[in-house]
Amino acid sequence: MNLVLAFALVVALFVVGPLLIVVPMSFSTATSFEFPPPGYWLGYYRAFFADARWTQPVINSIGIGLATMLLTILLVIPASFAMVRQRFFGRSAVNLMLMMPMIVPHIVMALGYYSYFSHLKIIHSPLGVVLAHTCLSVPVSYLIIAAALKGFDRNLERAAMNLGAGPLRTFWEVTFPVLRPGFLIGGLFAFIHSFDEAVVAIFISGQAASTLPRKMFDSIRIEADPIISVVSTLLFGVVLLAVISPLIWRVVVKRPV
Repeated sequence: MNLVLAFALVVALFVVGPLLIVVPMSFSTATSFEFPPPGYWLGYYRAFFADARWTQPVINSIGIGLATMLLTILLVIPASFAMVRQRFFGRSAVNLMLMMPMIVPHIVMALGYYSYFSHLKIIHSPLGVVLAHTCLSVPVSYLIIAAALKGFDRNLERAAMNLGAGPLRTFWEVTFPVLRPGFLIGGLFAFIHSFDEAVVAIFISGQAASTLPRKMFDSIRIEADPIISVVSTLLFGVVLLAVISPLIWRVVVKRPV
């Protein structure tokens, strides 16, 4: 038991360790990456929020992520129903095609998108990035939604139809409410996957549709801007807030008046 606990502590330290360096560096007064910081201030935070070269990629990433999430869900939900509930010729080949973006290295996919989207005249545009990120997000969302669908009790649908409900009403009032958590999680993973994706964005986003990961890559490659540590700290704060918010909500809701 002690050995397991020690191993867990080592893994936790390995995961948390970079944050113990990045977070203090975001408040550093140094002009480049320097640890430990020679001093502390909020100058780089002010610089981040005042500089459109940083805020615009954030807005681009959020917009592209939301569009990717919506398009992915619209594609994956019908595909999941077809793959889970139907048996047809070529089903294994279709399943392989759905998983292909997860199997092929992203650098290979990026080169393919760059060549193909150039012919379509959508290279360096938000549309091109959304389409590329949707292709990359489909396997993750498909696995989540298909797993939720496999655990769904179809007797609920049969009961609704026996009571006179049509297919659309059955889906909207019975199937959708039960599977809604799976749909939401699949969409959330599509958004996260798009927001975090860097390789394809570097190849096809361009300046007009530059995403935050691309901006961070360009910044550290060209000038090692300390604002990168600010961005990393803010992203960590958002993730931490998203994790603890449900816990805080439960405590507040269950607290006796």
